[in-house]
Amino acid sequence: MSTDVTAKSPAPVPPGWSAPDEDGGLLQLVLNGLRRNMRQYGMLIALGLIVALFAVWTNGDLLLPRNVSNLVLQNSYILILAIGMMMVIIAGHIDLSVGSLTAFVGAFAAVLTVNHGVPWPVALILCLAMGAVAGSLQGFLIAYLGIPSFIVTLAGMLLFRGLTEILLQGQTIGPFPDGLQKLGNGFLPEVGPDTNYHNITLLLGLALAAAVVWQEFRDRRRQQEFALEVPPTRLFLLKLTALVAAILVLTMLLASYKGAPIILIVLGALVVGYGYVMRNAVFGRHIYAIGGNLPAAKLSGVKDKKVSFYVFLNMGVLAALAGLVVAARLNAASPKAGDGFELEAIASSFIGGASMSGGVGTILGAIIGGLVLGVLNNGMNLLSVGTDWQQVIKGLALLAAVGFDVWNKRKSGS
Repeated sequence: MSTDVTAKSPAPVPPGWSAPDEDGGLLQLVLNGLRRNMRQYGMLIALGLIVALFAVWTNGDLLLPRNVSNLVLQNSYILILAIGMMMVIIAGHIDLSVGSLTAFVGAFAAVLTVNHGVPWPVALILCLAMGAVAGSLQGFLIAYLGIPSFIVTLAGMLLFRGLTEILLQGQTIGPFPDGLQKLGNGFLPEVGPDTNYHNITLLLGLALAAAVVWQEFRDRRRQQEFALEVPPTRLFLLKLTALVAAILVLTMLLASYKGAPIILIVLGALVVGYGYVMRNAVFGRHIYAIGGNLPAAKLSGVKDKKVSFYVFLNMGVLAALAGLVVAARLNAASPKAGDGFELEAIASSFIGGASMSGGVGTILGAIIGGLVLGVLNNGMNLLSVGTDWQQVIKGLALLAAVGFDVWNKRKSGS
């Protein structure tokens, strides 16, 4: 007598949950996740490898608390510029004037505070307003008169550099007031009992780690509610563990020296704020829309001219902030300040995942790209590599990042 055997179908997968791999191995899950998100995680992995290599080559000097703190201070203004530049590139434009604008704003701040005795809080507000005016003028020419951004900002680069020379009359002006100096060189104050660590920095690090865990679980739950694909649980927990570990290691390194630099708090606020705008706000969605497909964005009702105008106004404000930071760090305004900053910001954006065609990129990607260049600069300085070879290596890094972007697009298309 034959027995009718009915094959059992696999258990249904809950909405939003990825089915486990047949291998079930953690390594296989990681490899599959990386293959599916190579564009997102590629430069993050590259940053980790660069840090590890230079830590070995410098016998650990790269990760000394003092050097980590200096790394933050030395690259803060480039990271600020990279945030704005990423938004400009996503919108399908370019800005070559930011380096000269940072120099001009630094010179303007020196004239106000040193030559005319203006209180530094008032000077800071006036400098940010000056950046907004400069950005809005360029934005008007680009958005409403239709002049290509390359031409307008190239003219701006020459104009602001000339105005810097006029303001400073070829001289270096300084020093700045103590309050303004702290923007570029200051640290959070020490409070509480003596623990051999900076207490406020420890508390901020723990709060940031808790916020990251809460945000990751919240995003995952929302994706599940909308039946969107999420990574397998083990891969998600591995990613979360790596994020928390990185935050805690950085916190301990900074707390072992003088604590968190003030500019790091400012930079963190910018990353959180602009990250939210680009992910969740209508304005951020419109930036991606006009950069990704301008005709379709117009047909959808996106006011592309208004969006482009505000993108350049925002870039002007961030360039002004970067100019204040670099002037405060150097404690002087110099005619040669900001030289090459526009190239560093553009390179940071492309290394961080921006696309030449626009419509692609993230604020976090800009920060990762800036850190890649910053670690390369710092590590090569520790190894006493000449500036000539430093330029060669950074050029190759930029070429490799853009080449990876082109390869990834072709692979996705095929």
